[in-house]
Amino acid sequence: MQTTSKRSSIALAFISTVSVIAAGVAPAQALTLMDIIRGGPGKRAPSYDSGLPGVDAGRQAPRNIDPQPLPKVSGPKYHVYKADPARLVKTAGFAANASTGPERLLAEAKVSAPSDIAAALEAFYGKSTKPLWISAGDINEKGRDVLALFDRAQEFGLDPADYRLAPPELVTASTQTVSATVSDASKTPVGSDHDRALMQFELALSAKALMFAQDMIRGRLDPNRISGYHDFKRKDVKLSLVLPFIRSGEDAAGYLEGLIPQSDHFLALKDELARLRAEEADEGQRIALPENLLLKPGATSPELANVVAAIRKHGSDALKEKHSAFLASYQQDDQYTPAVVDLVKGFQDEAGLKPDGVIGPATVRAMVGHSVAAKIDKLTVAMEQARWLPADLGGRHVFINQPAYTASYHDGGTEQFSMRVVIGSKANQTYFFQDQIETVEFNPYWGVPQSIIINEMLPHLRADPSYLDRMGYQVEVNGRPVSSTSVNWYGSTQSIAVRQPPSSDNALGELKILFPNEHAIYMHDTPSKSFFKRDMRALSHGCIRLAEPRKMAAAVLGVSEQEIGAKIAKGKNIGETVSDRIPVYVAYFTAWPNKDGVVEYFDDVYDRDAATLKALKATSTARVS
Repeated sequence: MQTTSKRSSIALAFISTVSVIAAGVAPAQALTLMDIIRGGPGKRAPSYDSGLPGVDAGRQAPRNIDPQPLPKVSGPKYHVYKADPARLVKTAGFAANASTGPERLLAEAKVSAPSDIAAALEAFYGKSTKPLWISAGDINEKGRDVLALFDRAQEFGLDPADYRLAPPELVTASTQTVSATVSDASKTPVGSDHDRALMQFELALSAKALMFAQDMIRGRLDPNRISGYHDFKRKDVKLSLVLPFIRSGEDAAGYLEGLIPQSDHFLALKDELARLRAEEADEGQRIALPENLLLKPGATSPELANVVAAIRKHGSDALKEKHSAFLASYQQDDQYTPAVVDLVKGFQDEAGLKPDGVIGPATVRAMVGHSVAAKIDKLTVAMEQARWLPADLGGRHVFINQPAYTASYHDGGTEQFSMRVVIGSKANQTYFFQDQIETVEFNPYWGVPQSIIINEMLPHLRADPSYLDRMGYQVEVNGRPVSSTSVNWYGSTQSIAVRQPPSSDNALGELKILFPNEHAIYMHDTPSKSFFKRDMRALSHGCIRLAEPRKMAAAVLGVSEQEIGAKIAKGKNIGETVSDRIPVYVAYFTAWPNKDGVVEYFDDVYDRDAATLKALKATSTARVS
C-alpha cells in the first residue's frame, strides 16, 4: 500500500501537468480513439533510448500502484461577459479653449465613456469647444439627423437603446426660472440651467457618435471575452478622425451611416434583416410541425398535410414545378404515398440532406425553418460577428462555416466549390478564428495532442503499457524514441510525445492542410468517410475533416487533382508550401448567405449564439446605466 505522501506527490504531478496543458494545448484533431486505433503493430521495431526521465528500458513500468484519479484536460470555458469599463471624461482642460459663450460650460459636463472614446473626446474638445450639435441655443439640424440615425440602429444590427439620448427641452421666457431678463424669449441667459443641459448634451452626443462609429466598424463586443473558443484581435478604429470629419462636413448622419461594412455578405445579411422586420406581423401564418416527428414511407399521419404545405411555402420554384401535377391534385391525404415520398426526397436533396424520404428532426427543421424572431436573433449575431472579420475576405480564401458543416473555396471573389466537413463535437469544440494557409502535407504523421493522450490513452496505458507499441504508434520522451512499455504512465506526460505514422489507417488520411495556430486546428482527410453522410457532423476532436481533401489541396496549391494523387501515391511524408496568400476563416455563423446571396439558417451547434446574445444584452445594460 502506498503512503499518503506518495499519493499526494503523484496527485500534485498530475495537477501540474494538467494546468500546463490546459493553458497551452487545446483539444483538437480528428477521430475518436475507436476510429483511429484499428491497425496492427508497426512495420518495424524502433530503436529505443534509455536514461530518460520516467523511462526504464529494461522493464515495464510498475503496475501495482494504488488507483489515482485519472487526470483530464478540459476545453476552454464560456465567460460571463463584462462590457468595456467606462470612466469620466476629463473636462477641466476645456475651459482654457472656451469663448465667453455657453461653450465655456462644457467644462462642467459629466459624461462617462469607455477609455478610448473618453480620450478622443478629450483630445477633440481640448483643442476647441465650439459645439458640433448646438446652434443658437438649440440642437441643430446636424444633431437631429444623427439622433434620427440612432433610432434606426437596428437596421444595421445594432440596438437603438445603446445610443439614445433625450434632447434637453427648450426653456422659454414663460417657463424659465432664472431672474435675468432676456430680449429673445426663445433663449435663456448664458449660464442658465438650459445652457448647462445643452453642453451636457453636446458632449454626450459626441460620445454616442464615437460609440456608434466604433460599433459600425468593429462590432459591440470583444469576442475573446465571450469564450476561450473565440480568438480574434479586436479591430482598431481611428476615433481621432471621426469628430473632426463631422465638424468639417455637412452630413454627419450620412457619414456615420457610411461606416457600415460594404461586403456583399454583410449587405445580404442587412437586407435579410429588413425583410424579416417587415414580415414580423405575419408570424402567425407560420406552418408548425412537431420537432420530434418521424415518418417513414408507407406510414399514416395527420401531419402529412402540413408537410406538403411547408414544402409549398419553402420549396424552390423548380421543385414545385417538377411536382406541380401532384401539388395541384393533393387532397390532404394522411397516407405517406410514393408521390409524397418523391416530393420529400426532392426537398431533402435541395436542403443538403440525405434524400431518403424519412421525415425526421433535420427534415422538419428544413421544412418549417426557424421563427421570424429566432431568425432576427441569428441575423443580429451574424452581423455582429461579421464585423470581427476583415471587411474584404480576400479574392482567394477558404471559408469554413461550422454550423453549416461546409468548407468553401473562393477565387476571384466568387465561390468555386463547397464540400461537406466534420467539425469538433460539443465536448471538443472547433475554435472561431482566422489564419492563413501555409502548407499541404502528404502522407502525414498524426501527432496525438496531449488532450487525447491524457483523456483517452492513459486509461489503456495504465492497464497495458504495451498498448501503443502494439497499435503501431511511436512514443518519444524529450524527443527520443522509446517503447511505450518502458514509460511510467503514472507520471507526468508533459515531455511525452505520441504520433501515428503514415498509413491507410492514419487518423489524418492522405493529407492535411496546415495554417499553424495555437489551437492545433487544421483541415485534413479521414478514413471515416461514413461520417460525411450524416446531417449532424459535429463529431471530431476539433479539427476540420474534409469530404474532398484532394480537391481542396489542389485548389490552394494551384495544381490538378491528378498531381495531388501522384504525390500521395509516392507514399512519402512530404510537405509543400502554399505560395499565395490564402486566408482561411474557421467561422461560426448560424445565418449566412450562400453563393447566390440567399441567407440560409443553421442550428446553433455549440450554443454560441446564446452566449453572444447574452454578451450583447450585458453590453446594452452597461451602456444604458
